Amino acid sequence: MGENMFLEKDGILKRFAKYASLNVLGMLGLSCYILADTFFVSMGLGANGLAALNLAIPVYSFLHGSGLMLGMGGGTQFAIQKSQNKREAANRIFTHTIRLAAIFAAVFVLLGLFLTETLVHLLGADEAVFAMTKTYMQVILLFAPAFLLNNVLLCFVRNDGAPQLAMAAMIGGSLSNVILDYVFIFPLGMGIFGAVLATGLAPIFSMLILSPHFLKKKNTFHLVKCRMEGRESLGIISSGIPSLITEVSSGIVMIVFNSILLRLQGNIGVAAYGVIANLSLVVLALFTGIAQGIQPILSSSFGAGREREMQSILRYALLSMLVLSGLLYMGVFFGASQIAAIFNSAGDKMLQHLAVEGLRIYFLACPFAGYNIILSVYFTSTGIPRPAHIISILRGFAVILPMALLLSSLAGIAGVWSAFPVTELLVAGMGVVFYGVYRKKKGKGGGTEQKQGNE
Repeated sequence: MGENMFLEKDGILKRFAKYASLNVLGMLGLSCYILADTFFVSMGLGANGLAALNLAIPVYSFLHGSGLMLGMGGGTQFAIQKSQNKREAANRIFTHTIRLAAIFAAVFVLLGLFLTETLVHLLGADEAVFAMTKTYMQVILLFAPAFLLNNVLLCFVRNDGAPQLAMAAMIGGSLSNVILDYVFIFPLGMGIFGAVLATGLAPIFSMLILSPHFLKKKNTFHLVKCRMEGRESLGIISSGIPSLITEVSSGIVMIVFNSILLRLQGNIGVAAYGVIANLSLVVLALFTGIAQGIQPILSSSFGAGREREMQSILRYALLSMLVLSGLLYMGVFFGASQIAAIFNSAGDKMLQHLAVEGLRIYFLACPFAGYNIILSVYFTSTGIPRPAHIISILRGFAVILPMALLLSSLAGIAGVWSAFPVTELLVAGMGVVFYGVYRKKKGKGGGTEQKQGNE
């Protein structure tokens, strides 16, 4: 009995290591979309280019978040149905997800065609950066169909037993972005348009890498003829909402922080935040990588009723996150000056000072943000999305926004940098309470009960 339990744990650990490590690498590559833009724009276009990019990035967060919501939501529902051998239901989930992606893509494209200038004004761009901000935002929105479809296909391929291919596609798309960023901005002199064009083409390269999964007919999911049902669509969206809020919250936080920093320090403050926010995208992507990596095996374990396996997977994810958080913060704390200098090609002393101070304060949030992201995906992957919705809303809107306003009024720019770690700490405390209540209910109920979406 003891030996069997050891072998079982060993098998779970291997599956966790495979899915989580591959997805962390893939998300690291994917997050480099914007980081590459930040580096090359700062080199080619200076502080104004960096400020324009940072003003437009929230739109990318909304777009990427919508794709993740549909991909993660659809992928979670697909994995649960597949683990129960409900093939027809799994195909209906895929079909509904593709239709929802088409609807969202149409909305984003219409915004890009008709409302870009209005959005740029709302985000606070002044004359110095207006044209560059508009260009970046409009092109990103027009590439919405590619971003959304790529996110959906990545999640379904990962849930279809091909995490290696999903990782290769994410990294391949990111590498294409880095290469094209350099070519378009420097040899071709295309400026901000070159940066955003490289970013827009990246998901197309990613989908090309995914294509053998479909061309060789390795996929177990297909489009089928079915009516669009509100219940299935809501189930997909509900399972994916925490992923949307995680991404969108970063966009909303950027908007609010940019507004506060424009008032406190002008464009140079926004440029300093650009360094911090874009590095934050990479750091949070690593935690999201662990969370998305465990989603397929959590959903399969839940569908099959393996409660002990679910707890082991969560434990491995949290331990990995804590180790990663420690390493990341050490790197940021001791390398803050070098990191800031990479994005400060003009050697602006104020930009350097603000960015170094901000990096060391902002990234204190690492372990708390990691815990919140992983716990949210754990809840949605195991059929109880409500606690995940609450955690996501608290960290995305309800706590971070008033905290930014309060702390900035008390401590100026240092208060702005502190708002993120204070928020994540408070929400992590709530997460501990939610998980304790959940485990208490499980202890009373005994076993895994399939109450998908009802709790």
